[in-house]
Amino acid sequence: MDMTARALMDKLISFPTVSRDSNLDLIDWVEGYLASHGVDAVRVPNDDGTKASLYAHVGPQVGGGVVLSGHTDVVPVDGQAWDTDPFVVTEKGGKLYGRGTCDMKGFDALALFAVPLAIKAGIKRPLQIALSYDEEVGCLGAPPMIDHMVSHGMPRADTVLVGEPSMMQVVTGHKGGAGWHVHVRGFEVHSSLAYTGVSAIMMGAKLIDWANQVNAQSAAATPSDINAPFDPPYTTLHCGTISGGTANNITAKDCRFSFDIRVVPGDSVDAWKARVMAKIAEIEAEMQAVRPETGIDAVPFFGLPGLVPENMGKAEELARSLTGDNATHVVSYGTEAGQFQERGYSAVVCGPGDIAQAHQPNEFITVDQFAQGEAFMHRLVAALAQ
Repeated sequence: MDMTARALMDKLISFPTVSRDSNLDLIDWVEGYLASHGVDAVRVPNDDGTKASLYAHVGPQVGGGVVLSGHTDVVPVDGQAWDTDPFVVTEKGGKLYGRGTCDMKGFDALALFAVPLAIKAGIKRPLQIALSYDEEVGCLGAPPMIDHMVSHGMPRADTVLVGEPSMMQVVTGHKGGAGWHVHVRGFEVHSSLAYTGVSAIMMGAKLIDWANQVNAQSAAATPSDINAPFDPPYTTLHCGTISGGTANNITAKDCRFSFDIRVVPGDSVDAWKARVMAKIAEIEAEMQAVRPETGIDAVPFFGLPGLVPENMGKAEELARSLTGDNATHVVSYGTEAGQFQERGYSAVVCGPGDIAQAHQPNEFITVDQFAQGEAFMHRLVAALAQ
């Protein structure tokens, strides 16, 4: 099944693999595409079998290969004003519009396009494809996929290129992070006697205000050399959603909010998690001194290691040789690159498209960026054939 890179992207975009839904139709199709080229794929399903990651090995059964890693899920289009069908690639004015063209089915298509190129070139160094699920909701699918790749006999690659949109620049570092769904459990009394109860909202506000104070302190500090290139050059704390309370004159029984941290590579994610938990325990103790039955539940919903710059590691060296990019680039968003690096791989982020277009209505990748990505794959295959 020979297909152009553009035809592959058109096909992948046609699967509406929003993170809340299954991606199995796409995985079925990719598995069939790879099989048509004589390549066996391995699935790694989620716990309930509604989604799966997929990886495959192309070339000789030796180690030292290169992994092209991407994700199959996209963010929702609900409530967005699209001018075209988001699940049909539409070319207009030098741009290719569609949900996932930029983030990041464009790269997924290019990775699949490289498979028959690699076979025909008779590559001497292997090429591996890794496509995960639920990246958009915390990079949940990549860790079990990577662990499966390592533990189930596939020759171990040493270089990972994660194709998130970077304008084909070589990104050597990104932030890590963690997030919690927080439920503050208060005790209801009439608000005129608020001191006898516990307002879940007002106690939750203490954690949120603490986050603001910490952010201000971090912003005022001098960043370390490793953190200085980031924007902002420090770890940030954030509350994105909040709800709670039943009436104006009742101390709130419940307050629920999301709380997350974005951690620069020079800081420890675990240390920041411990700091957040210690603050929650402090506030909870204050609540329970008034009403012992109150408390705070913090349920993790994502955790992601940062990508630490490797100082000309194998992935950086390869990506720079293929792109000619010798500048320093880091990003504040997270990817599975840190998860690969945590498991001993050398990793960078390098892919076509501009992250500013990701998650937007009328998401697009320019025709030129997609062509640059295609040319990159040709150069990669040539390098693997040497």
